[in-house]
Amino acid sequence: MSKEKTVEQITDMEQDFGQWFTDVVIRAELISYSGAKGFFVLRPYGYAIWENIQAMLDRRFKELGHENVSMPVLIPESLLQMEKDHVDGFAPECAWVTFGGSEELEERMCIRPTSEVLFCDHWAQVVKSWRDLPKLYNQWCSVLRWEKSTRPFLRHREFLWQEGHTLHATAKEALEETEQMLEVYAELYEDYLAMPVIRGRKTDKEKFAGAERTYAVECMMHDKKALQGGTSHYFGDGFAKAFNIAFSDKNNTLTAPFETSWGLSTRSIGGIIMTHGDNNGLSLPPRIAPIQAIVIPVAMHKEGVKEKAEELVERLKTAGIRVKSDTSDQSPGWKFAEHEMKGVPLRIEIGPKDIENNQCVACRRDTGEKQAIALPALEENVSRLLDDIQKNLFKRAKNNLVENTREAKSIDEAKEIMEKHGGFIETMWCGSAQCEEKMKEAAGVTSRCIPFEQKSIGSTCAICNKPADTMVVWGGAY
Repeated sequence: MSKEKTVEQITDMEQDFGQWFTDVVIRAELISYSGAKGFFVLRPYGYAIWENIQAMLDRRFKELGHENVSMPVLIPESLLQMEKDHVDGFAPECAWVTFGGSEELEERMCIRPTSEVLFCDHWAQVVKSWRDLPKLYNQWCSVLRWEKSTRPFLRHREFLWQEGHTLHATAKEALEETEQMLEVYAELYEDYLAMPVIRGRKTDKEKFAGAERTYAVECMMHDKKALQGGTSHYFGDGFAKAFNIAFSDKNNTLTAPFETSWGLSTRSIGGIIMTHGDNNGLSLPPRIAPIQAIVIPVAMHKEGVKEKAEELVERLKTAGIRVKSDTSDQSPGWKFAEHEMKGVPLRIEIGPKDIENNQCVACRRDTGEKQAIALPALEENVSRLLDDIQKNLFKRAKNNLVENTREAKSIDEAKEIMEKHGGFIETMWCGSAQCEEKMKEAAGVTSRCIPFEQKSIGSTCAICNKPADTMVVWGGAY
């Protein structure tokens, strides 16, 4: 990271991490507050990051056979009530429409907090035979959940997301889909967002309302708190039976199908900020950055400088790099700080002396390091630097995760770790919900997941000392 702070409008993260986050979100022009409490405006730069996330996921979904659909924004109350566990889980967050124009509705309508019941209602009408399966659907939309307290990106009342919904002839196919889509999310986070994840299964206490199993990717932020990056749910045939979805199998027997759902939202952008940002603002991984390189002409009033900058831009565009030039009338120093604030991975400076030496100067956002690049080798070197920045950001985040994950063999040890260090704690767990609640009360942490990659930390539960063969990751979370 850059050693010297260049942007004074941002609170130091060491002083107040929450205020730092809000300052960055506003100062980097990602989000603005709206006139409706708890609702935010996603500004062009913030939306551009979401578009890049969306493009990667949409491509992968389609490669795996999924199709995009669009469901209604309103859910009749009677439809929502058809799956009890599901409606009970979302009841506190539902927002209701009771009037249409000036007339009171005969039945109130819920603004969708998620769309499981809408998909089920549709499938009950169109799925009749084994030939109709599988149904592999995805929806890009916004949903509304009436959160009591809100924060930019992390907790909105309305937020953008994708929600996948699939229907399968067998439980095996549905479980494979659930795990496959979790791995797609892991790929997004690790390969594009440069954020290492822990893949695992949620405890019954933390699983999605109405699901038999919930899987998640969990990330560690710079302040050592957890962020749930994405979830994938296996519903079994519970929703299908509740909504009378049935198909004739190959033996002409009427059978209930098996369902999954999976989702990832703009909360992921909050994760990028809190994983890679510093006291100078954003630091975006090149693969997800709207602008990968910014070309800044120095002494732009000198003959040929502006033109040379534009020439570099065109060359880099031709090479497939997302690049712009800043030819505004602001000073070079102001431009440097501004684009550093916005997290542009690479700054390219070009001035009269550089032109004379047939070179430019590249400055990395992640380290602040500068190096001269010979213009004949511009494209090759810029691509190399962007790849190296991507790898370095992942390495830093991985180090943060590893260095701040600790083992505990007792609840007292877990409490001491949280008080002294924070971060993630790994313990053995007997599977009891009472022990899970006791850990939360004593150490102020929740179970993040039961990792797929298990290891033994003794043979007894850290909370009750009874025999245990399951390892759980605990942590404070956003």
